[in-house]
Amino acid sequence: MPTIDLDLLTAGNRRALAKAITLVESKLDTHREQAQQVLEQILPKTGKSIRIGISGIPGVGKSTFIEAFGRHLIAQGKKVAVLAVDPSSPLRGGSILGDKTRMEELSREENAFIRPSPSEGALGGVAQKTRETMLLCEAAGYDVILVETVGVGQSEYEVAAMVDFFLVLMIPNAGDELQGIKRGIMELADALVINKADGESINLANRTKSHYQNAFHLIKHGSFWNPRVETCSALEKERIGDIWEMICEYQQLALDNSAFYEKRSRQNSEWLNKLIHEMIELRLKQSQSVQEQMPGLQQAVIDNRVTPYSAAKQIVALV
Repeated sequence: MPTIDLDLLTAGNRRALAKAITLVESKLDTHREQAQQVLEQILPKTGKSIRIGISGIPGVGKSTFIEAFGRHLIAQGKKVAVLAVDPSSPLRGGSILGDKTRMEELSREENAFIRPSPSEGALGGVAQKTRETMLLCEAAGYDVILVETVGVGQSEYEVAAMVDFFLVLMIPNAGDELQGIKRGIMELADALVINKADGESINLANRTKSHYQNAFHLIKHGSFWNPRVETCSALEKERIGDIWEMICEYQQLALDNSAFYEKRSRQNSEWLNKLIHEMIELRLKQSQSVQEQMPGLQQAVIDNRVTPYSAAKQIVALV
Protein backbone atom coordinates (compact mmCIF):
# COMPACT_ATOMS: atom_id res chain seq x y z
CA MET A 1 0.00 0.00 0.00
CA PRO A 2 1.54 3.33 -1.06
CA THR A 3 2.18 6.05 1.48
CA ILE A 4 -0.61 8.60 1.80
CA ASP A 5 0.52 12.16 1.05
CA LEU A 6 -1.31 14.11 3.77
CA ASP A 7 -0.45 17.48 2.23
CA LEU A 8 -2.08 16.45 -1.04
CA LEU A 9 -5.06 14.97 0.82
CA THR A 10 -5.72 18.11 2.86
CA ALA A 11 -5.25 20.23 -0.27
CA GLY A 12 -8.25 18.41 -1.74
CA ASN A 13 -6.42 16.14 -4.19
CA ARG A 14 -8.99 13.53 -5.26
CA ARG A 15 -6.40 10.85 -6.04
CA ALA A 16 -4.85 11.20 -2.56
CA LEU A 17 -8.35 11.05 -1.03
CA ALA A 18 -9.26 7.92 -3.00
CA LYS A 19 -5.99 6.24 -1.90
CA ALA A 20 -6.68 7.09 1.74
CA ILE A 21 -10.22 5.66 1.52
CA THR A 22 -8.87 2.46 -0.07
CA LEU A 23 -6.46 2.17 2.87
CA VAL A 24 -9.33 2.62 5.35
CA GLU A 25 -11.37 -0.06 3.54
CA SER A 26 -8.55 -2.63 3.60
CA LYS A 27 -9.05 -5.69 5.80
CA LEU A 28 -5.32 -6.25 6.39
CA ASP A 29 -4.23 -5.51 9.97
CA THR A 30 -1.13 -3.60 8.81
CA HIS A 31 -3.28 -1.39 6.60
CA ARG A 32 -5.78 -0.85 9.42
CA GLU A 33 -2.96 0.34 11.69
CA GLN A 34 -1.65 2.65 8.96
CA ALA A 35 -5.18 3.96 8.34
CA GLN A 36 -5.64 4.80 12.02
CA GLN A 37 -2.37 6.74 11.99
CA VAL A 38 -3.58 8.74 8.98
CA LEU A 39 -6.93 9.40 10.67
CA GLU A 40 -5.30 10.61 13.88
CA GLN A 41 -3.11 13.01 11.92
CA ILE A 42 -6.02 14.52 9.97
CA LEU A 43 -8.45 14.71 12.92
CA PRO A 44 -7.75 18.43 13.59
CA LYS A 45 -8.92 19.19 10.04
CA THR A 46 -12.21 17.30 10.37
CA GLY A 47 -15.64 18.23 11.70
CA LYS A 48 -16.23 21.36 9.63
CA SER A 49 -18.82 19.89 7.28
CA ILE A 50 -22.56 19.35 7.64
CA ARG A 51 -23.30 15.62 7.55
CA ILE A 52 -26.65 14.71 6.01
CA GLY A 53 -28.14 11.21 5.94
CA ILE A 54 -30.55 10.46 3.08
CA SER A 55 -32.76 7.40 3.17
CA GLY A 56 -35.66 6.10 1.12
CA ILE A 57 -37.04 2.90 -0.31
CA PRO A 58 -35.96 1.80 -3.81
CA GLY A 59 -37.96 3.70 -6.45
CA VAL A 60 -38.32 6.89 -4.42
CA GLY A 61 -35.90 8.73 -6.71
CA LYS A 62 -33.00 8.88 -4.29
CA SER A 63 -30.26 9.08 -6.91
CA THR A 64 -32.14 11.76 -8.85
CA PHE A 65 -32.67 13.74 -5.66
CA ILE A 66 -29.03 13.45 -4.55
CA GLU A 67 -27.84 14.51 -7.98
CA ALA A 68 -30.18 17.54 -8.08
CA PHE A 69 -29.39 18.43 -4.46
CA GLY A 70 -25.64 17.98 -4.93
CA ARG A 71 -25.56 20.14 -8.05
CA HIS A 72 -27.58 22.84 -6.26
CA LEU A 73 -25.02 22.85 -3.44
CA ILE A 74 -22.11 23.04 -5.88
CA ALA A 75 -23.81 26.01 -7.55
CA GLN A 76 -23.79 27.60 -4.07
CA GLY A 77 -20.00 27.17 -3.95
CA LYS A 78 -19.97 24.00 -1.83
CA LYS A 79 -17.84 20.88 -2.23
CA VAL A 80 -20.01 17.78 -1.94
CA ALA A 81 -19.10 14.17 -1.09
CA VAL A 82 -21.64 11.36 -1.54
CA LEU A 83 -21.08 8.14 0.41
CA ALA A 84 -23.27 5.04 0.19
CA VAL A 85 -24.13 2.67 3.00
CA ASP A 86 -25.80 -0.62 2.14
CA PRO A 87 -24.86 -3.70 4.17
CA SER A 88 -26.92 -5.89 1.82
CA SER A 89 -26.13 -7.30 -1.61
CA PRO A 90 -25.40 -4.76 -4.35
CA LEU A 91 -27.45 -6.97 -6.68
CA ARG A 92 -30.65 -5.47 -5.27
CA GLY A 93 -29.77 -2.12 -6.80
CA GLY A 94 -30.98 -0.18 -3.78
CA SER A 95 -28.10 2.26 -3.62
CA ILE A 96 -25.23 3.63 -5.67
CA LEU A 97 -22.92 0.75 -4.78
CA GLY A 98 -20.35 0.12 -7.43
CA ASP A 99 -21.71 2.44 -10.09
CA LYS A 100 -21.89 6.15 -10.57
CA THR A 101 -23.90 5.97 -13.76
CA ARG A 102 -27.14 6.95 -12.02
CA MET A 103 -25.49 10.19 -10.89
CA GLU A 104 -23.64 10.81 -14.11
CA GLU A 105 -23.94 14.60 -14.13
CA LEU A 106 -22.95 14.96 -10.48
CA SER A 107 -19.98 12.61 -10.83
CA ARG A 108 -18.58 14.85 -13.59
CA GLU A 109 -18.58 17.90 -11.31
CA GLU A 110 -15.11 18.91 -10.16
CA ASN A 111 -16.40 19.73 -6.67
CA ALA A 112 -18.22 16.42 -6.22
CA PHE A 113 -16.84 13.13 -4.92
CA ILE A 114 -18.92 9.94 -5.05
CA ARG A 115 -17.81 6.83 -3.21
CA PRO A 116 -19.72 3.64 -2.33
CA SER A 117 -18.92 1.83 0.90
CA PRO A 118 -17.90 -1.82 0.61
CA SER A 119 -20.79 -4.19 1.20
CA GLU A 120 -18.77 -6.13 3.75
CA GLY A 121 -16.16 -5.30 6.32
CA ALA A 122 -14.28 -6.61 9.31
CA LEU A 123 -14.43 -4.86 12.65
CA GLY A 124 -17.08 -2.14 12.70
CA GLY A 125 -18.54 -3.23 9.38
CA VAL A 126 -19.89 -0.79 6.83
CA ALA A 127 -20.65 1.90 9.39
CA GLN A 128 -17.02 2.17 10.49
CA LYS A 129 -15.75 2.45 6.90
CA THR A 130 -18.27 5.18 6.20
CA ARG A 131 -17.47 7.11 9.40
CA GLU A 132 -13.77 7.06 8.62
CA THR A 133 -14.32 7.92 4.94
CA MET A 134 -16.43 10.86 6.11
CA LEU A 135 -13.51 12.17 8.19
CA LEU A 136 -11.15 11.87 5.21
CA CYS A 137 -13.59 13.80 3.00
CA GLU A 138 -13.83 16.55 5.62
CA ALA A 139 -10.04 16.77 5.81
CA ALA A 140 -10.00 17.09 2.01
CA GLY A 141 -12.22 20.16 2.28
CA TYR A 142 -15.70 18.84 1.47
CA ASP A 143 -18.34 21.11 3.01
CA VAL A 144 -21.34 18.80 2.72
CA ILE A 145 -21.23 15.02 3.25
CA LEU A 146 -24.28 13.15 1.94
CA VAL A 147 -24.59 9.62 3.33
CA GLU A 148 -27.04 7.52 1.36
CA THR A 149 -28.70 4.36 2.63
CA VAL A 150 -31.08 2.00 0.86
CA GLY A 151 -33.88 2.64 3.34
CA VAL A 152 -34.59 -0.83 4.69
CA GLY A 153 -33.31 -2.44 7.85
CA GLN A 154 -30.47 -1.62 10.18
CA SER A 155 -28.59 0.68 7.80
CA GLU A 156 -31.00 3.54 8.52
CA TYR A 157 -30.19 3.44 12.22
CA GLU A 158 -26.46 3.23 11.49
CA VAL A 159 -26.60 6.28 9.23
CA ALA A 160 -28.77 8.29 11.64
CA ALA A 161 -26.12 7.63 14.32
CA MET A 162 -23.35 9.28 12.26
CA VAL A 163 -25.00 12.34 10.71
CA ASP A 164 -26.17 15.79 11.84
CA PHE A 165 -29.42 15.76 9.87
CA PHE A 166 -31.41 12.69 8.79
CA LEU A 167 -33.72 13.11 5.80
CA VAL A 168 -36.18 10.45 4.63
CA LEU A 169 -37.48 10.58 1.06
CA MET A 170 -41.05 9.47 0.39
CA ILE A 171 -43.27 9.25 -2.69
CA PRO A 172 -46.78 10.73 -3.03
CA ASN A 173 -49.27 8.17 -1.80
CA ALA A 174 -52.49 9.13 -0.06
CA GLY A 175 -53.44 5.54 0.68
CA ASP A 176 -51.59 3.36 3.16
CA GLU A 177 -48.47 5.46 3.47
CA LEU A 178 -48.70 5.72 7.26
CA GLN A 179 -48.69 1.93 7.57
CA GLY A 180 -45.79 1.79 5.12
CA ILE A 181 -43.33 3.76 7.23
CA LYS A 182 -41.90 2.34 10.42
CA ARG A 183 -42.52 4.34 13.57
CA GLY A 184 -38.81 4.06 14.38
CA ILE A 185 -37.94 5.89 11.17
CA MET A 186 -40.43 8.63 12.01
CA GLU A 187 -38.58 9.06 15.31
CA LEU A 188 -35.20 9.18 13.56
CA ALA A 189 -36.16 11.61 10.80
CA ASP A 190 -35.44 15.32 11.07
CA ALA A 191 -37.45 15.80 7.88
CA LEU A 192 -39.61 13.82 5.50
CA VAL A 193 -39.35 15.00 1.90
CA ILE A 194 -42.01 13.87 -0.55
CA ASN A 195 -40.30 13.60 -3.92
CA LYS A 196 -41.96 13.40 -7.35
CA ALA A 197 -44.31 16.27 -6.46
CA ASP A 198 -44.82 17.21 -10.09
CA GLY A 199 -47.42 16.92 -12.83
CA GLU A 200 -50.53 15.04 -11.79
CA SER A 201 -48.93 14.02 -8.49
CA ILE A 202 -48.81 17.52 -6.97
CA ASN A 203 -52.21 17.30 -5.23
CA LEU A 204 -51.45 13.78 -4.05
CA ALA A 205 -48.10 14.96 -2.68
CA ASN A 206 -49.77 17.78 -0.75
CA ARG A 207 -52.31 15.37 0.78
CA THR A 208 -49.48 13.00 1.72
CA LYS A 209 -47.63 15.94 3.30
CA SER A 210 -50.68 16.75 5.43
CA HIS A 211 -50.96 13.12 6.61
CA TYR A 212 -47.33 12.97 7.67
CA GLN A 213 -47.51 16.34 9.42
CA ASN A 214 -50.40 15.01 11.50
CA ALA A 215 -48.43 11.86 12.28
CA PHE A 216 -45.43 13.89 13.46
CA HIS A 217 -47.64 15.70 15.99
CA LEU A 218 -48.24 12.35 17.71
CA ILE A 219 -44.52 11.70 18.21
CA LYS A 220 -42.65 13.54 20.94
CA HIS A 221 -39.15 14.40 19.72
CA GLY A 222 -38.29 16.49 22.76
CA SER A 223 -35.69 18.69 21.16
CA PHE A 224 -35.23 22.19 19.76
CA TRP A 225 -36.38 21.03 16.31
CA ASN A 226 -39.83 19.96 15.18
CA PRO A 227 -39.40 17.56 12.24
CA ARG A 228 -40.79 18.95 9.03
CA VAL A 229 -42.50 17.56 5.96
CA GLU A 230 -41.61 19.14 2.60
CA THR A 231 -42.34 18.38 -1.03
CA CYS A 232 -40.04 18.63 -4.03
CA SER A 233 -39.46 17.42 -7.55
CA ALA A 234 -35.91 16.23 -8.07
CA LEU A 235 -36.66 15.56 -11.73
CA GLU A 236 -37.89 19.11 -12.32
CA LYS A 237 -35.38 20.52 -9.81
CA GLU A 238 -38.18 22.29 -7.95
CA ARG A 239 -37.99 23.26 -4.24
CA ILE A 240 -34.51 21.72 -3.94
CA GLY A 241 -33.25 25.06 -2.62
CA ASP A 242 -35.99 25.00 0.06
CA ILE A 243 -34.66 21.67 1.35
CA TRP A 244 -31.16 23.15 1.72
CA GLU A 245 -32.52 26.26 3.47
CA MET A 246 -34.38 24.02 5.93
CA ILE A 247 -31.17 22.10 6.71
CA CYS A 248 -29.25 25.36 7.18
CA GLU A 249 -31.98 26.56 9.56
CA TYR A 250 -31.69 23.30 11.51
CA GLN A 251 -27.91 23.67 11.75
CA GLN A 252 -28.16 27.25 13.00
CA LEU A 253 -30.78 26.34 15.62
CA ALA A 254 -28.66 23.37 16.72
CA LEU A 255 -25.61 25.63 17.12
CA ASP A 256 -27.66 28.27 18.98
CA ASN A 257 -28.97 25.60 21.37
CA SER A 258 -25.53 23.99 21.89
CA ALA A 259 -27.01 20.81 20.43
CA PHE A 260 -24.91 20.49 17.29
CA TYR A 261 -21.57 19.48 18.81
CA GLU A 262 -23.27 17.79 21.77
CA LYS A 263 -24.88 15.40 19.30
CA ARG A 264 -21.55 14.71 17.60
CA SER A 265 -19.87 14.10 20.96
CA ARG A 266 -22.64 11.70 21.95
CA GLN A 267 -22.34 9.86 18.62
CA ASN A 268 -18.57 9.49 19.09
CA SER A 269 -19.04 8.20 22.62
CA GLU A 270 -21.67 5.65 21.52
CA TRP A 271 -19.42 4.57 18.65
CA LEU A 272 -16.50 4.07 21.06
CA ASN A 273 -18.66 1.83 23.27
CA LYS A 274 -19.81 -0.18 20.25
CA LEU A 275 -16.23 -0.71 19.05
CA ILE A 276 -15.10 -1.80 22.53
CA HIS A 277 -17.85 -4.44 22.60
CA GLU A 278 -16.93 -5.62 19.10
CA MET A 279 -13.21 -5.80 19.91
CA ILE A 280 -13.89 -7.84 23.07
CA GLU A 281 -16.14 -10.19 21.06
CA LEU A 282 -13.46 -10.55 18.39
CA ARG A 283 -10.80 -11.34 21.00
CA LEU A 284 -13.06 -14.01 22.52
CA LYS A 285 -13.60 -15.64 19.12
CA GLN A 286 -9.85 -15.64 18.38
CA SER A 287 -8.84 -17.08 21.75
CA GLN A 288 -7.53 -20.66 21.59
CA SER A 289 -8.54 -21.41 25.18
CA VAL A 290 -12.06 -20.12 24.56
CA GLN A 291 -12.37 -22.32 21.46
CA GLU A 292 -11.29 -25.33 23.53
CA GLN A 293 -13.58 -24.68 26.50
CA MET A 294 -16.66 -23.36 24.69
CA PRO A 295 -18.17 -26.67 23.42
CA GLY A 296 -18.04 -28.26 26.89
CA LEU A 297 -19.53 -25.23 28.60
CA GLN A 298 -22.26 -24.91 25.97
CA GLN A 299 -23.20 -28.55 26.52
CA ALA A 300 -23.17 -28.04 30.28
CA VAL A 301 -25.62 -25.14 29.90
CA ILE A 302 -27.85 -27.22 27.59
CA ASP A 303 -27.83 -30.08 30.14
CA ASN A 304 -28.68 -27.67 33.01
CA ARG A 305 -25.45 -28.53 34.82
CA VAL A 306 -24.19 -24.94 34.71
CA THR A 307 -26.08 -21.64 34.60
CA PRO A 308 -25.56 -19.46 31.48
CA TYR A 309 -24.22 -16.69 33.75
CA SER A 310 -21.61 -18.97 35.31
CA ALA A 311 -20.55 -20.32 31.89
CA ALA A 312 -20.23 -16.80 30.45
CA LYS A 313 -18.14 -15.72 33.45
CA GLN A 314 -15.77 -18.67 32.93
CA ILE A 315 -15.41 -17.85 29.21
CA VAL A 316 -14.64 -14.18 29.84
CA ALA A 317 -12.10 -15.15 32.51
CA LEU A 318 -10.14 -17.12 29.89
CA VAL A 319 -9.20 -13.99 27.92
